[in-house]
Amino acid sequence: MNELPVDIELPRTLFAGQTAIVTGASRGVGRATAIRLAEGGANVVVNYLSNDGEAAETVAACIARGVDAIAVRADVSEFSGAAELARLAIDRFGSIDLLVCNAGVWEGAPIEEMSEEVWNKVINTNLRSAWACSKACVPAMKKRDSAAIVMVSSTSGQRGEANYSNYSASKGGMISFTKALASELCPKIRVNAVAPGWIETAMIRPAFNDEEYEKRVIDSIPLKRIATTDDIALSICFLLSGWSRHITGEILNINGGAVLCG
Repeated sequence: MNELPVDIELPRTLFAGQTAIVTGASRGVGRATAIRLAEGGANVVVNYLSNDGEAAETVAACIARGVDAIAVRADVSEFSGAAELARLAIDRFGSIDLLVCNAGVWEGAPIEEMSEEVWNKVINTNLRSAWACSKACVPAMKKRDSAAIVMVSSTSGQRGEANYSNYSASKGGMISFTKALASELCPKIRVNAVAPGWIETAMIRPAFNDEEYEKRVIDSIPLKRIATTDDIALSICFLLSGWSRHITGEILNINGGAVLCG
């Protein structure tokens, strides 16, 4: 993979005094986003499902940037888990300003072979968690002067993906959910989404065990590289920050030019 040097620094005042919740933050895009939010001055709640060690690493990386951070183990596909996440965030930091709905899995099958279990697992982890976390956090976020939510969708939700109809449905649902909430929650809370293409993550890496396939994918991307997790994190931070203060209901494409859609 083509890694870019991390040569962009966020100002410490960008999120100073704010509290951010990032779901699925023990690794990948969630971890990169949590660390960037900490760099920008936010206190961070690192949500994760099962890996205590990786979550602790994310928390340590955030604290190393001069903020406070905690890890909260919770299944946010269940409203009870999302509600507990919101409660612990408020107990520790007193407020919720920023929410990143990133928890997700990528697992599919041809439709005639797809089990109900696989369908439900992906829909619940990706889409139901976005609903549960929004429902749990919005009451606290409405008390803030300026709050923002970012949903982590995908190009799969824009154009579909063969043999991953459940994933496409979940990510497409997040796009529609974003637009609905943006209208519902304005002007107190802005709601946007990012729609990444291929990203270099542990979840995606097995797809590139075939080097020829990896080369075909890279050749299909006009910018000629796969996105890093930091590419996505920086875009999420833009949408959460005052830099995008007049943007809501937007779907930000982050795919190197591979999928061009409005």
